[in-house]
Amino acid sequence: MSASGGTRAIVAALGANLAIAASKFVAFAFSGSSSMLAEGVHSLADSGNQFLLLIGGKKAQREATPQHPFGYGRERYIYAFLVSIVLFSVGGMFAIYEGYEKIRHPHDVEHWYWPVGVLVFAIIAEGFSFKTAIKESNELRGKLSWSQFIRRAKAPELPVVLLEDFGALIGLVLALGGVGLALLTGDGVWDGIGTVCIGVLLVLIALVLAAETKSLLLGEAAGIDEVKQIEAAIVDGDTVTGIIHMRTLHLGPEELLIAAKIAVQHDDTAAEVASAINAAEARIRAAVPIARVIYLEPDIYSEAEAAKGPDREATPGGPAPHPADH
Repeated sequence: MSASGGTRAIVAALGANLAIAASKFVAFAFSGSSSMLAEGVHSLADSGNQFLLLIGGKKAQREATPQHPFGYGRERYIYAFLVSIVLFSVGGMFAIYEGYEKIRHPHDVEHWYWPVGVLVFAIIAEGFSFKTAIKESNELRGKLSWSQFIRRAKAPELPVVLLEDFGALIGLVLALGGVGLALLTGDGVWDGIGTVCIGVLLVLIALVLAAETKSLLLGEAAGIDEVKQIEAAIVDGDTVTGIIHMRTLHLGPEELLIAAKIAVQHDDTAAEVASAINAAEARIRAAVPIARVIYLEPDIYSEAEAAKGPDREATPGGPAPHPADH
């Protein structure tokens, strides 16, 4: 992911949410609409989300230290996880509670033009933020569907902002519907129902984001296309004849660790093997620029070792690899 692209989307969302949150709280003060209060807390939580994402991005840029030799790239995953669990869930559970109370003790919506006007303004502002997130995401999404992009993206910022803005727009429509029905029927229960719907929506989005960021925190491998590029770059068909096994791991959205045991000819000299490894590392970095940490271990390929497991498949261009050390 382009860090600048993610930052642009975050800043656009932050500016929109701060303005929207202020307007929603003003509308709540004049109208007493619980939907407006829930939406105000939602926008305030979203603003906190963007602050956390910006902090995570800043902390992730720190240089590696002896205590953290692989750097701090995963800070972005940690802060994205906080966004999904703490702020989204807090916003969602507050909305559900507020809606439940409004259903139990309904009251009329006063000064209807305040919530309606603010909701229309909020839809326009959120639409601008959502459009920015879509534009930045399209530069990276390629042929992936939106669900595939959210599931496979290694950088958490754009998926978080996309789901935030999408949820915000749906929430605004729900709030507008709840306020509208309350005004048409004269029954404030509809305002409470709209508020509960907003809370349920936020909790569902929180669960989706939590699942995705949890996977990133646990450690995800490189994408399928990147793995193929790495495999093609390692094997030169001369000194490096195949890949015995390989592991990849994202140290951060833009940092990839590669560890592989490679097959070399049994009569190659140490100098020839060292030269071949250096050349392979250069090819890997040229093919996949985010490959920052590379460990290649030479070994002599063994048919007996390769035959030990049923899941050991051949690597194109080289002898059959196996995933276990020998």
